[in-house]
Amino acid sequence: MTAPERPVQAVIFDWGGTLTPWHEVDVPQQWRVYARTVHGLAVDDPNMPLDELAEADSLALRIHEAEDRAWRRGRESHQSASLAAILAEAGVDPEHDRHHLALAAYQRFWEPHTHTDPQVRPLWETLQRMDIRVGVLSNTIWSRAYHREVFARDGVLDLLDADVYSSEIHVVKPHPDAFRAACDAVGVAPERSVYVGDRLFEDIHGPHQVGMRAVLVPHSDIPAGQRMPVEAAPDAVAHELLDVVDIVARWNEGTDDSEPYGAGA
Repeated sequence: MTAPERPVQAVIFDWGGTLTPWHEVDVPQQWRVYARTVHGLAVDDPNMPLDELAEADSLALRIHEAEDRAWRRGRESHQSASLAAILAEAGVDPEHDRHHLALAAYQRFWEPHTHTDPQVRPLWETLQRMDIRVGVLSNTIWSRAYHREVFARDGVLDLLDADVYSSEIHVVKPHPDAFRAACDAVGVAPERSVYVGDRLFEDIHGPHQVGMRAVLVPHSDIPAGQRMPVEAAPDAVAHELLDVVDIVARWNEGTDDSEPYGAGA
């Protein structure tokens, strides 16, 4: 007699606000750091020439506005974007001799905000012992290489079976194609895959469109401008990442008693 197939064979995770804890970030400052480095200015030097400072900050504003338009397109039409495309739209010359130095300064700005939650490694190790594949699907302007460097730095890259980044496909979450791409990457059908994330629109409504179950990690303080009106309820709530193990185990054992979303609020 053939054993019944497990309902869950893969868990796919959002990145920012889920695998890395939510952080408040001074978004315009990231581009001031980039632009001032391009212009050869010390970011924190109070004696910078005012004309050069104004020129650098004008570039920073153009990049910030280009990035804001890119994310707005993502929310409204689900069109993806990349860092290179955003810089090009702002008029940045990628051949500028200080461009790579500026990108390095930009990445240093982000470094404190990218550290992986300490629960990720034990969570992923446990899922793999349960013969469940582990994936990542992230809305991001950053490259696969950059994200993989972060995972390698934090000692979890070896546990990742597959990863998909919106910067390298044509759409962002919640477009169904993003979730199909992630399921294809882990080699598991959507109906046997679970998505874990911190946003109702992108991470709960999105995977439900393709038949995935969805788990909410409700820790992020999503800015009002990034919230989209949607009627969506998660299949379960993980109050910490390691809760995902018990949720998936209950589903695979047929003993689901997950609390409804909003219980105890």
